[in-house]
Amino acid sequence: MREIALDTETTGLSVAFGDRITEIGCVEIVDKKITGKEFHTYVNPEREVAQAAYEISGLNYAFLKKHKLFKAVGNDLLDFIGDDKLIIHNAPFDVGFLNAEFALFSDFVIDKARVVDTLTLARQKYPGARASLDALCKKFSIDNSSRTKHGALIDAQLLAEVYIHMSVEFLQKDIFAVEPNDEVIEAECAPKIYIAPREHLVNHVEQAAHEEILRKIKNPIWNDY
Repeated sequence: MREIALDTETTGLSVAFGDRITEIGCVEIVDKKITGKEFHTYVNPEREVAQAAYEISGLNYAFLKKHKLFKAVGNDLLDFIGDDKLIIHNAPFDVGFLNAEFALFSDFVIDKARVVDTLTLARQKYPGARASLDALCKKFSIDNSSRTKHGALIDAQLLAEVYIHMSVEFLQKDIFAVEPNDEVIEAECAPKIYIAPREHLVNHVEQAAHEEILRKIKNPIWNDY
């Protein structure tokens, strides 16, 4: 099973206000293993980068304008991702930008049905916990020390590792988890009482007392056998 961890960087936060993609990074995962095959490109956004975005990614227009436009690299991206599942953290953001870029030169649209949003998965799996990529790296002891800036390729690499760890947890839950009922919980938690075996036979007084009790029982079930 082939899956693609994908991340983008942008000039800002809003497609509606004309922000564009500045960088794309993809990492191939096959059968929940990173293969080492990657796709990475910078993109000329044809506009300046917002200061807030520059502080996050370290990319400015002076650098980006030397690179190709999205329409020149879009087909290479499509060739790499194929029809496979896309793994994206905060998917609506990236997918919104990608579809806006594709719309400028083609009719291709990324269907949300093929996308796994790891941010949504993390919030469902670990309610109340921080679900940022850095927080998930810390949770799974993934080294993200090289992430001094948000870069599309490094983020896709880290995301691939996070996704694999999350997938293993889900798989283990599916295989090993039992939905216990109250009786099971009570039985598992109850202390075990050790009763030593009798070291002597029943004497005649005990035998007589036992028979007297049995005579007082009306219609005992053992008479049916």
